[in-house]
Amino acid sequence: MEANNKSLYPTLTESVETIRKLPIAEERKEILRPLIAYIQSKINLDKEVNLNFICTHNSRRSQFSQIWAQTAAYFFGVKVNCFSGGVEITAFNERAVASLRRSGFKITSSEGDNPKYFIWHSVDLDPIIAFSKLFDDPINATQQFAAIMTCSHADENCPFIPGAEKRIPVRYEDPKAFDDTFEEAARYDERSHQIASEMFYVFSKIQ
Repeated sequence: MEANNKSLYPTLTESVETIRKLPIAEERKEILRPLIAYIQSKINLDKEVNLNFICTHNSRRSQFSQIWAQTAAYFFGVKVNCFSGGVEITAFNERAVASLRRSGFKITSSEGDNPKYFIWHSVDLDPIIAFSKLFDDPINATQQFAAIMTCSHADENCPFIPGAEKRIPVRYEDPKAFDDTFEEAARYDERSHQIASEMFYVFSKIQ
């Protein structure tokens, strides 16, 4: 699908232009194919599209996935509802938040051990609300959604996701391995941009 809405913040627009040029290996495209098919099937039936990106702590990869997927859907004019969750409650990792800021998102937050972050990709929509939560948190869709498993631990240890009509593994490596190293920022940006490039690829394929 051709982009029909590009009113993202200027720095984010620049990031997206760079991200969309990143190569995606054929094996990754094959992994993404079921997600594309799920979204397209719902669109074809004129049904609501609900995507819940799930990782163990809902702190890094699942948050990146939710936020970039919602942004890509907006960019291409595809109506979807993107959520995220985990099997344990921690906090949206501040390193991941910092990476999103570097990409050009506008972000504010509340206080506390598990603060809520309010994330804007453009001036004309309400923010994405992000915080660490269980996959069945009331803020998420509870029925007729696809569970997108973004980490191996959650995928292997949650054999059943109540309410999910489709389970799709799209695993990513955890940038946590580089916490408190000189590579930290670069590795978080690398993972964020990989996820972004794949989400933009997915939504570019929706007709």
